[in-house]
Amino acid sequence: MSSNPVAETIASLMPRAKAELTELVAFKSVADFDQFPRSESEGAAGWVADALRAEGFQDVALLDTPDGTQSVYGYLPGPAGAKTVLLYAHYDVQPPLDEAAWTTPPFELTERDGRWYGRGAADCKGGVIMHLLALRALKANGGVPVNVKVIAEGSEEMGTGGLERYAEQHPELLTADTIVIGDAGNFRVGLPTVTTTLRGMTLVRVQVDTLAGNLHSGQFGGAAPDALAALVRVLDSLRAEDGSTTVDGLAATERWDGLEYDEEQFRSDAKVLDGVELIGDGSVADRIWSRPAVTVIGIDCPPVVGATPSVQASARALISLRVPPGVDAAEATKLLQAHIESHTPWGAQVRTEQVGQGQAFRADTTSPAYQAMADAMAVAYPGETMQYAGQGGSIPLCNTLAGLYPEAEILLIGLSEPEAQIHAANESVSPEELERLSVAEALFLRNYAAS
Repeated sequence: MSSNPVAETIASLMPRAKAELTELVAFKSVADFDQFPRSESEGAAGWVADALRAEGFQDVALLDTPDGTQSVYGYLPGPAGAKTVLLYAHYDVQPPLDEAAWTTPPFELTERDGRWYGRGAADCKGGVIMHLLALRALKANGGVPVNVKVIAEGSEEMGTGGLERYAEQHPELLTADTIVIGDAGNFRVGLPTVTTTLRGMTLVRVQVDTLAGNLHSGQFGGAAPDALAALVRVLDSLRAEDGSTTVDGLAATERWDGLEYDEEQFRSDAKVLDGVELIGDGSVADRIWSRPAVTVIGIDCPPVVGATPSVQASARALISLRVPPGVDAAEATKLLQAHIESHTPWGAQVRTEQVGQGQAFRADTTSPAYQAMADAMAVAYPGETMQYAGQGGSIPLCNTLAGLYPEAEILLIGLSEPEAQIHAANESVSPEELERLSVAEALFLRNYAAS
């Protein structure tokens, strides 16, 4: 990284950043209060609020959002007449899943092989730290040249829409000239990337019922309709032979026009086992950025251990459908529900319930903010040119903000590059990426103020 005072300041702050991320990762802030105590999320929210107050933010508040969680807001005034930039991150995290699969405890930040491991280290508690580092570096080198609003969401991973609804009810709160979403990631470590599209998503819970109660499989099996077998048939109908998503009425032929994703690199990033084929057709970028993708993310049925020889009366599944830009998530939900109902065999009773939804997003890359970020990235990543990429994941707030503030410019950056393994066991963050992206964000704020 070329020497400059901002970069030097951030380099000196990295030990503090590690200590703070250690504190923040220690909160088990999963916004599913059936699994994790509400106090853990409240503790993380309080930590973020205290950090903002310590940096001189005004109007710091814990916002009680309609889904029963809290988002943290703060405002740092800049010079008179300055532009306003909203910085976003979220402090809630995915559950650790199988803790036995973690090499080190998921809620203890642990350094190993040059990376920092822990749930939320990259997605997105590291994003909170990135924003703090950028602002501290500017304060130490002439001051923050823009008005800054920070919003740290408390339920992004759950897709329950609390902050989106709060923003719609209080549209004046998050108004800004530009919005920096710190919840994306570089295409690979060391390659500066802004994410220009996000797939939307819908979550649908499916229940299939066939019998008044479970039956002995020897006495009744062969004629009694098995709810679990019916559910398996339904789920199988959502994919073609090659693994492509097939929801009746939902197009799956769009092409990605931009940075391509080498298939062998994808196999490595995704840790696909030897001999196992990738699914779907078209390029990798087509499949993960421009087309719908269905995933069965949970099934309620008897576990193998302790299973009895029974015909199952009921079975449930939770289905995630990622929706590409240009497709309305609400319409995709209707199509998914209709598909499930029409493909349920044997007259089995089926119920579907939508439990989460977010719209897809496409950014305007012609805006002045993108040039300001490109110039900042060139300094933070010497010899590299900022790239545009898509992201298969969803950040529902993006479309809400784009709808509320159509004149605002929205940029997505962040720490969730492929090696981070977000949502999986052994999630980690590259401290070098944290340092470089913090430099980029600080220089972006300076560039943008002068644009």
